[in-house]
Amino acid sequence: MSKIYKLLIIDDSALVRNILAKGLAQDPEIEVVATAKDPYDARDKILQYHPDVLTLDVEMPRMDGVEFLRRLLPQYPIPVVMVSALTEKGKTITLDALDAGAIDFVTKPSYGVASGLNDMLNELAIKVKMAAKIDVSHMKKIAHHKTTPINPTALAVSTDKVIAIGASTGGTEAIRAVITRFPRNMSGVVIVQHMPAGFTKMFSKRMDEICQMEVKEAQSGDRVMNGRVLIAPGGYHMELVRSGGIYKVVCRESGENVCGHKPSVEVLFRSVAKHAGANAVGVMLTGMGHDGADGMVEMRNAGARTMAQDEETSVVFGMPKEAYVRGGAEKLVPLDDIPREIIKQLTSMK
Repeated sequence: MSKIYKLLIIDDSALVRNILAKGLAQDPEIEVVATAKDPYDARDKILQYHPDVLTLDVEMPRMDGVEFLRRLLPQYPIPVVMVSALTEKGKTITLDALDAGAIDFVTKPSYGVASGLNDMLNELAIKVKMAAKIDVSHMKKIAHHKTTPINPTALAVSTDKVIAIGASTGGTEAIRAVITRFPRNMSGVVIVQHMPAGFTKMFSKRMDEICQMEVKEAQSGDRVMNGRVLIAPGGYHMELVRSGGIYKVVCRESGENVCGHKPSVEVLFRSVAKHAGANAVGVMLTGMGHDGADGMVEMRNAGARTMAQDEETSVVFGMPKEAYVRGGAEKLVPLDDIPREIIKQLTSMK
């Protein structure tokens, strides 16, 4: 098979550049056309090699990855996958990078370069090939979303309704676009966003600062209640349970990955189908793969109202497409219309 995707690797460490180049070159579809030691070197090599996709180190001297993205993408709309450190600074910059237009990220192994290297390289290869197919210039058109909360008088307040949301690639921005428009008294929300441990906590804190609802990384026993958004912690499956007349979540570190993920949308949606049934609204946002598609079918069969983000506004129309094609999602909805559609469905429930 001839190489399909031209890749430029940007990292200030010569050792890491060499490891990434050798590892990713093993993929029959990826051609590593060049490596660069910093954003200034990268700019010249972008002009020389015209890569289809970049991998970009988060923490670099002279100019960090976020600043580079903000300068690069307006001039050269090239898909970027970030390579993130697990430091607090690394997590912060990674979330900033996703805000600035990076497609996705992988984390460097925790204990030295050798530990977990093969897993990281495999994940990076998958994400590089996925990112290379995305039209970043199209992403710029859908990046500006409404953020004004919907008037709470439009909402029929109910304490026994649950909104379940699943997302992956491009999901941090899509989730922001949805939950920032929820009024303070919105029905309880449970979310699975594919993201490693540590990142979900920081993402939750960021959302809490800009939303009318309380947003927190979920812990076992947390109550699902009006005015609260619970985001599944990275590395844990999150399930909805009913205890008497109230809903709670259970977060479990044990158990295998489901649909390749932990947390898994599938696990959440199946539990919502079982315990909330017709009292739930299910939403599938942008993401690669099919996690949660069958779970959404179960939700719909249990009487829940369901929807998925449409192709035009999705960064990756994988999970929403599968949810729709398999019969889980009743309809495809543009991202900006999803908050009002959720409220419409909640209001129509008995």
